[in-house]
Amino acid sequence: MYLFGLFVIFFSFNFLQITLAYETEQEPEPPKIPGPSPEPEPIKIPEPEPAPNPFPEESNSEKIKRLTEENDRLKQQNSNFQDQVTSLKNEKSRLEYKISELDKTIQSLKEITMEQIRVIMDLVNRLKDVLFEKTFSPTINL
Repeated sequence: MYLFGLFVIFFSFNFLQITLAYETEQEPEPPKIPGPSPEPEPIKIPEPEPAPNPFPEESNSEKIKRLTEENDRLKQQNSNFQDQVTSLKNEKSRLEYKISELDKTIQSLKEITMEQIRVIMDLVNRLKDVLFEKTFSPTINL
């Protein structure tokens, strides 16, 4: 039995060497090319919900009444706007007149100021002449 166990160990050791040698001599196979993947389904755009009727179950007479009231309201609003436009035009005319009057006043004040400057300059010249005469005249007469 001992001999049989030794023979089995020896045989399995040789078999293991042959198997390992055989595996090292093999060339590896190239990897398999994967098949094409299926294209994803496109995303569907959701259907928009229909807009709800703003005036559900409105009869024709109610619709006529509602539209007439809205028309009257808009006419009144339009009339108010026209009154405001007229009022603003009048205000504009009044302000333009006021501006022209102020421009005239400014021009007049400019002229008055220039005349006052001329008078002051004339007075300065006269004073200068008088001072010159009083200061140098007695020395010249000697």
